[in-house]
Amino acid sequence: MTVRRLSAGLVAVALFTPGVAACTTTGDAGPSATPTATATASATGAAPEVDTDAKQALLDSTREISNGNFRFSMTGAGSVAEGQVHQPSQSAEIKVRLGESTDDLAISLDLIHAKPDSWVKLDLQGQAATSVPGADRLNLGKYHHLDQSRIKGNRSLGFDFDKVDPAGSEALTQAVTEVRRTGDGAYAGTLDLSKAADAGSLDPSVITALGPEAKSVPFTAKTDAQGRLTEMVIQLPEGSRPAGQEIKVTYSDYGNATAATKPSADQVVEAPPELYNLFD
Repeated sequence: MTVRRLSAGLVAVALFTPGVAACTTTGDAGPSATPTATATASATGAAPEVDTDAKQALLDSTREISNGNFRFSMTGAGSVAEGQVHQPSQSAEIKVRLGESTDDLAISLDLIHAKPDSWVKLDLQGQAATSVPGADRLNLGKYHHLDQSRIKGNRSLGFDFDKVDPAGSEALTQAVTEVRRTGDGAYAGTLDLSKAADAGSLDPSVITALGPEAKSVPFTAKTDAQGRLTEMVIQLPEGSRPAGQEIKVTYSDYGNATAATKPSADQVVEAPPELYNLFD
C-alpha cells in the first residue's frame, strides 16, 4: 500500500475522512446507519413535524460549550478522538486513535495545548508504519514541541481558544432544518450539512460528495437536565463513502475539566519537518 500524507484534520476532520479511513483499515469503513423516524417520514412522503421550541432548545444547548470547560469525544469509521478543554487555564488535551492495531497502519496522537505552547506524541503501528516518511524521527515515544507559526489554522495540530469546541456543535445545531422532541431531553430531525462545513466533526469533502443528500441528513441529540448538549449522532446516507457511516459526538463534565499537564522537559523534542509535512 502507499502511505500518503494525512491531509485534512485528524482531530477535527480526518477521523471521518474516507481517504484516511481507507489508508488505515482493512475492514469495513463503518457501521450501517439506522434510519430515523424523520428519514422514514421523508421516504413515505409524510410531512415532518415542526417544533420551534425543540429547535431553540438545541440552539441553546451549545451555549455552555463556549465557556470552554468540558470533556468530549468524537467517533466514526473505527476512529476515536477524546479529551478535555479547560479555558480557565487556556489548555486542552486531545487523544486521537485512527485505525486498529490489526490494520496495515494505525496512528495514535496525544496532543497537549497549554497556551502559548503545544506538543504532540505520535505512535505509528502496523506493517506500513515504517513506510511513513520520517517514521524514525516521529515514532520516538516522546512529545514533539510544535512551532505555533507552523500549526496556526492547521485542523490537525492547532487549537483555537477562541473557538473551543473541536466538534463544532454550534454550527451543527444552526444547520438543523427540522427537529422534534422524542422524549425527555431527546431529539431527532435533519441537518443541512452544507451549512455546517466549518464544524470540526465533518469533512468538507464528504459534504461535497453527498451532493443534494447533504441537505437532509438524519440526526439525533440528547441534553442533560440543565439543557446542555450531551450527545449528537449524525447518520450519513447509505450512498455515502464510507457507506451509512455514523458520526457520534459527546460532551460531559461541564465545569469540571482540569488544566492540561505539560510534558516534562526530558520527554520533549522539537518537531522535525516530517511531522508538519505529514499533516499539511
